[in-house]
Amino acid sequence: MANEWSQGQEMERHGDADGNVVAQMAVELPDGTFPTRLDDRGRLKLPVAFQRYFESLRERKLFVTTLDGLTVRIYPIDIWRHNRLQLAKAVGDNDAADVLFIANDLGANAEMDNQGRILIHEELRKALNLENQPLKLVPWQWRIDLYPEQVYEQRKLGALQNLAEKLRRLENMGLR
Repeated sequence: MANEWSQGQEMERHGDADGNVVAQMAVELPDGTFPTRLDDRGRLKLPVAFQRYFESLRERKLFVTTLDGLTVRIYPIDIWRHNRLQLAKAVGDNDAADVLFIANDLGANAEMDNQGRILIHEELRKALNLENQPLKLVPWQWRIDLYPEQVYEQRKLGALQNLAEKLRRLENMGLR
């Protein structure tokens, strides 16, 4: 796997006819928050911009899980492999072992179907109470997060706390 990850983009490297390494940028994850729901079979219908992102990836396989017990994380499989390796490197770290345990307990491999849907498997849907309620899709660097609306609103309230101070600090660090 010769992928590098940067700012929500995936860089694919391949050789040209002369054997030189050529980099090609995959489609970026879209910005913004997207309202959604699961259908009656537990499938998440992705907006077209997300479909294009997943279609641009070299591997179509995904890993759908939770790490915090509140939100779903939809990872391209190569990003998940990287995370799994990072967690495995933390030998003896009970926190890493617990996160990996929960990820595997509630996670499953998936693929986007030809209609742009991803199955959120039943155990994860039930554990996070995702059925029959509004959800929010939020891109986050190399993955997509799926929030139940109540969790999203709590996160939003927390983010708004001292926002002017947060912005000032970040601008001092170089945010434009």
